[in-house]
Amino acid sequence: MRWYGRYALSYRDLKEIAAERGLEIERSTICRWVHEYGSQIAKRLRPHFRQTCASWRLDETLVKIKGRWYYLYRAIDKYGNTLDWMLSRQQNAKAAMRFFKKAIAQPYVKSPRVVNVDKHASFPPAHQKAKDEGLFSSQCKLRRVKYLNNCIENDHKAVKRKSRFRQWYQSLSTARPTIDIMEAMRMVQKGQLRYIKKQNICAQNQLIDKLFGLAA
Repeated sequence: MRWYGRYALSYRDLKEIAAERGLEIERSTICRWVHEYGSQIAKRLRPHFRQTCASWRLDETLVKIKGRWYYLYRAIDKYGNTLDWMLSRQQNAKAAMRFFKKAIAQPYVKSPRVVNVDKHASFPPAHQKAKDEGLFSSQCKLRRVKYLNNCIENDHKAVKRKSRFRQWYQSLSTARPTIDIMEAMRMVQKGQLRYIKKQNICAQNQLIDKLFGLAA
């Protein structure tokens, strides 16, 4: 499970790795685990991420689900730390507002001082509504500076590379947990866990095991 989220591995790859360790696990079993526990791993890890900064970089990228393109909203802070992500069928002000609400609800996300976005027309009305409803401070600024979003555009590459390698997704219900585990493990790789260094993979794995009651 951790390996599937962290690396560009297929179910066949994981089956062979397990076989090298004397474990006989079918690809369908690994697939079922990812779909059943992917979102749970992300949910249980969230309280353990350290607080991000108040300068947001927000962008959306495309992922293919059952032959149709969906929008994956993603945000990082100015240091490259992941804030949150959200799949959406549409790219409009309503979807942007949903993403704002989802992101600000995370325990490690600070209310933004500034939000940098692309030129899409959906962001200004969503940003204004977020301020009107008290979701964002009235002092929160919306910026539309292209070069500032280069970092989030580069950050898309990891999730898109893994998604393309796995030939995208067959349904929305399986795409969500798969993206959840990839994004959560990407945050772990970036060193966003509190009190655990980026290089300490053993401690990272021990924490995840503990969250699922698997610690020795």
